[in-house]
Amino acid sequence: MSRGPRRAGAGQGAAAAVQLLVTLSFLPSVVEAQVTGVLDDCLCDIDSIDNFNTFKIFPKIKKLQERDYFRYYKVNLKRPCPFWAEDGHCSIKDCHVEPCPESKIPVGIKAGSSNKYSKVANSTKELEDCEQANKLGAINSTLSNQSKEAFIDWARYDDSQDHFCELDDERSPAAQYVDLLLNPERYTGYKGPSAWRVWNSIYEENCFKPRSVYRPLNPLAPSRGEDDGESFYTWLEGLCLEKRVFYKLISGLHASINLHLCANYLLEETWGKPSWGPNMKEFKRRFDPVETKGEGPRRLKNLYFLYLIELRALSKVAPYFERSIVDLYTGNVEEDADTKTLLLNIFQDTRSFPMHFDEKSMFAGDKKGAKSLKEEFRLHFKNISRIMDCVGCDKCRLWGKLQTQGLGTALKILFSEKEIQKLPENSPSKGFQLTRQEIVALLNAFGRLSTSIRELQNFKVLLQHSR
Repeated sequence: MSRGPRRAGAGQGAAAAVQLLVTLSFLPSVVEAQVTGVLDDCLCDIDSIDNFNTFKIFPKIKKLQERDYFRYYKVNLKRPCPFWAEDGHCSIKDCHVEPCPESKIPVGIKAGSSNKYSKVANSTKELEDCEQANKLGAINSTLSNQSKEAFIDWARYDDSQDHFCELDDERSPAAQYVDLLLNPERYTGYKGPSAWRVWNSIYEENCFKPRSVYRPLNPLAPSRGEDDGESFYTWLEGLCLEKRVFYKLISGLHASINLHLCANYLLEETWGKPSWGPNMKEFKRRFDPVETKGEGPRRLKNLYFLYLIELRALSKVAPYFERSIVDLYTGNVEEDADTKTLLLNIFQDTRSFPMHFDEKSMFAGDKKGAKSLKEEFRLHFKNISRIMDCVGCDKCRLWGKLQTQGLGTALKILFSEKEIQKLPENSPSKGFQLTRQEIVALLNAFGRLSTSIRELQNFKVLLQHSR
């Protein structure tokens, strides 16, 4: 009598095992099927972005990020958190950022002020080192009166109200150059209450969350029962376009950062030598449609939306860099020329993309209401840039500040179209300027998004091989 039930149990176990294998084999196609199609709030499909990024953008932007002008980023990682008492810095060794010695910084970069990125602006009597440049001051005595007036105009402009980010003061003794190639973005082990507080503050206090929505927007929030999954996002459709865009930008940035961490995860450490690589388990935890109840694909679609926004900004700012006055000066004449040629080539590719996001659809209502909404949008994003100074891990803070500033610069560009159209060819503009810090952040932030999309393709391949 006892054999029957045991056979039935064995049969049920085998059936469950078969079902599990079927589910696992079906999983990659589910991920791929759900991260496809046309994106909301624009007329662009994901497959087109994948192809465009893989064959046109990614190889060139990766090469550009290796050039001296774009690899050295000046940042202040010691600014105190303006919102709460800090929990203390992360003591994990992978959280550490190694600043770049002065001797390694190209003379054309360290000798210039934040706005001096052309050869003319950096003309000095053979500066020997950064210390001598600091003694000479922001406006060098060898510059013409016209150039001096231009720098004064730039300084005034930097104090204006068009910035979407809280910029670091590059003249601060605490600001240091960092070699981005030697301090790559990857998983450091930074997590827990400190990391949670940062993202919770970003989502709950700055993403225009309606009061009627009780569940935290943070994608790694604890389960809230019926509020979980794709159905939770019906509240988003009730927001105006501008507020939906804001949420998608932040969600896309978070997804991009998480992809970098999953793709460059500390897998093991043998004899003191770490091994970094893709972590499939971590990727599924953050993006798998089953484990995230359908939310993972939405997060990845927001990554594509963010990519479109920054792609559009690059296509719009091209005329600024096409002028002869902009040299991307480091002091190495041959490399500087090659760098500018490569950058202009990337801009040419961005212009060729046929399905750009139309930023003119934003802030298009009555002038008074649109102006008020735009200012609210700007201040919310500026607040997020300030929250980056609350990140406890230095390496996470570095890349958080850079990518936030890059997106803020992209937004500044998108909403400065008239000023960009009026740029003079051979002299600085009083209406629109970018500091070197903004330029480096803009291109490196877009490079991170391009890398994220490339890494997503790699994860799809790994998922297929695991079937």
